[in-house]
Amino acid sequence: MTQSQGVCPPVNALILIAGVSVSFCPFGWSQQDITEADSDIPQFGGPTSVGGQVNADIEKKVSLYRFEGLSEQIEPYYDFKQRLSDEHHFSFGADYNVLFQNASKSLQEDSAAGGVLRAYGTWTLVGNETSDTGALIFKIENRHGLGAGIAPQQLGGELGYAGLTAIPYSDAGTILSNLYWQQSIDGNRVGFVAGIIDVTDYVAVYGMGNPWTDFSNLAFSTDPTIPVPNQGLGAAVRASFSENYYVLAGFADANGEPSKPQDSFDSFMNDQEYFKHLEIGWMSSFKNRFTDNMHLTLWQVDERESAQVNDGWGAAFSVSQKLNERWLPFFKVGYADGGGGLLKRSLSTGIGYFSGKSNDVVGVGVNWGQASEHALSDGDELGDQYTVEVFYRLQVFPHLTITPDIQLLVNPAHNQNDDSLWVFGLRSRLSF
Repeated sequence: MTQSQGVCPPVNALILIAGVSVSFCPFGWSQQDITEADSDIPQFGGPTSVGGQVNADIEKKVSLYRFEGLSEQIEPYYDFKQRLSDEHHFSFGADYNVLFQNASKSLQEDSAAGGVLRAYGTWTLVGNETSDTGALIFKIENRHGLGAGIAPQQLGGELGYAGLTAIPYSDAGTILSNLYWQQSIDGNRVGFVAGIIDVTDYVAVYGMGNPWTDFSNLAFSTDPTIPVPNQGLGAAVRASFSENYYVLAGFADANGEPSKPQDSFDSFMNDQEYFKHLEIGWMSSFKNRFTDNMHLTLWQVDERESAQVNDGWGAAFSVSQKLNERWLPFFKVGYADGGGGLLKRSLSTGIGYFSGKSNDVVGVGVNWGQASEHALSDGDELGDQYTVEVFYRLQVFPHLTITPDIQLLVNPAHNQNDDSLWVFGLRSRLSF
């Protein structure tokens, strides 16, 4: 492990300024643009947030098959969910996700399988029927391996790859990934969250960054140079400068441990090791804020003494723009100086295609990266590593998707035996 390179002073200064300025910056957002562009379910973060997932689940979907008899049998359940939302402002969802992956070659294990059962919801307790809502957000998950092998999150390490071929499919067991308060202020021009949060819900997000429904590889779900912590205590605030510009800033416990939420306050208050972030961005409209988006994300993380990880800082830039309501090209670049991330430099680009006749989605992504010094082992060299991923999400039934996925890993950083290898994946998601 190399010595810390230190923290860039401008990053700390900008984060501090942003945290103070969001309360005083002038706003020019149209009330109509905000309230009509979004659904009734409060949403602070991106597609992976609880609000984003619940909103996506209730959208009407065109599927390959539809069993009218089965639909009639389960219709009372969805009517109950709707009444609960209308009368008590409590909206919830659940899903079960399964992923199988197999590699063409490996240093050790070449196959992995895992499942994740999730329950999530929002309970709006303040400001119902207004744009200034206060809501309690929760999400509980059980992440487990399937069969006698490893979970998919571990497969990248077995291949000598500096990255993750799958992100949330681990064997962590039962975890509390969300339990926080979400508040909108001043016609939703300002919003904040505080509690047990997941920073990947809102840091450096874009329209195809949902690992449950889009790309599986870390390189395309978020920026692999950002050492985002596990779920833990934290807070964030976002505000609009005008109709098209926004700022988002926050901090979180760098040692989050969602499997032990009872230790969250002790870790947050006693260790005092934090991940801080600042994002300044542009969007075409509030409704299209994740697809038509350009943003710069700055971050800094303290030294993690117990984990023996140096402090660090970095920057990531992302731009995406949906074309003709069908195509979503994207470009992402990131740099890290320390901090414990998997990659020191990363550049990703790709495109998604959204079918006009169904909810099917095709995605193609290409990434170039260099492993960070923290991720390298003795004898490894800082070389160029390439990743290509192609997936096709098929909406089989209104609440079931099947996603075949192929990844090509070229020059994996920790694998001196193989110049390239393939990872074949099959993912399913059943929502209810």
